[in-house]
Amino acid sequence: MGKLTVRALRAVLVVVLAGTVCVQAGMVWVLVSGSDPEDGSLPLTALRVITILGMLSAQVALVCVWRLVTMVRRGTVFSHAAFRYVDAVIGAIVAAALLWFAVTAVNAPGQREDPGVTVIMGGIALAILGVALIVLVLRMLLAQAVARDVEAAEMQAELDEVI
Repeated sequence: MGKLTVRALRAVLVVVLAGTVCVQAGMVWVLVSGSDPEDGSLPLTALRVITILGMLSAQVALVCVWRLVTMVRRGTVFSHAAFRYVDAVIGAIVAAALLWFAVTAVNAPGQREDPGVTVIMGGIALAILGVALIVLVLRMLLAQAVARDVEAAEMQAELDEVI
């Protein structure tokens, strides 16, 4: 991975992380200060809490991607240490999908006249779960690569003993 690519990715990660932290801080302030202008049309407090948790799951994924990029730059990504970060990314994506299901459930009573919106929102949650499955497949590929790397190191050690 080139230096320009790493710098660009890290810049994007920093901007998104800073943005989500600012939005979270504002939402927490509204909830704690009691200045929530909820008018009763939608349960905004529940949606705000779900949004805060959703951004937290995105932040976990961002930090883990940062750590994985660091491992790539150091050449240590094909190790068992990378699995905890990939597992955390999978967990964050699954949490985001579950939170989206919660948003769908909170929004559903207001969509009685047009249930198609609720169906579309449920489909989006399934698509998010699909992303988690894709990352799980990539984790399996990483596991195979780590196993091959260990096998190659063992074979190199045996070859060194013979020579």
